[in-house]
Amino acid sequence: MRDHPDAIMMFAAGFGTRMKHLTQTQPKPMVPLAGRPLIDHALDLARGIAPRRIVANLHYLPDQLEAHLRPQGVATVREMPDILDTGGGLRNALPLLGEGPVFTMNSDAIWAGPNPLTLLRAAWEPRQMDALLMTVPLGQTLGHEGKGDFALGPEGHLTRGPGNVYGGVQIIKTDLLAEIEEERFSLNILWDMMLQRERLFGMAYPGRWCDVGHPGGIALAESLLADADV
Repeated sequence: MRDHPDAIMMFAAGFGTRMKHLTQTQPKPMVPLAGRPLIDHALDLARGIAPRRIVANLHYLPDQLEAHLRPQGVATVREMPDILDTGGGLRNALPLLGEGPVFTMNSDAIWAGPNPLTLLRAAWEPRQMDALLMTVPLGQTLGHEGKGDFALGPEGHLTRGPGNVYGGVQIIKTDLLAEIEEERFSLNILWDMMLQRERLFGMAYPGRWCDVGHPGGIALAESLLADADV
């Protein structure tokens, strides 16, 4: 089994309910941002590390996304009849992703700074890590409400707590998925198993990050991109 990730799982199945009217007739990854579908900004980052394969899961209005992604060489897997959440969706896509650790990406964030996938790949230590999450210090986030998801400890050990937001990009081993009985479940279940083993790690992103999970995030993200181009 390989120790280093060469495939990317892109989460694109959600209903996008926080986007309100913008997702009534289109899936959230297809919402325009700076003249392009939101998911294309994530694909730019994905292609930046030249992975063996990019896989996207689909559920809500899947025909639109499939028609957009397939010509770009992205493999797709539909979750039917029920959506499986992030953990169940990752396990469902394993036949396409292959064995060993994989990258996972949310498609509803904009990054201004170094490619987070490149940073994760350089810091990945499979002998001591079951997952390596890219976290963003609260002061470097836009459009995020809350106190954060994790505290970043010595040598990158993560604990639940305030201070850092999970940015939606990680490297994660998938073998523990077989131990979870539920069909639909969040990656938080997997992370909690890794926390108990003290094998959940994180790193702080050196740039800025914007949550585009709600309508107000679009203008914030576009301003972030404009500032980055100056």
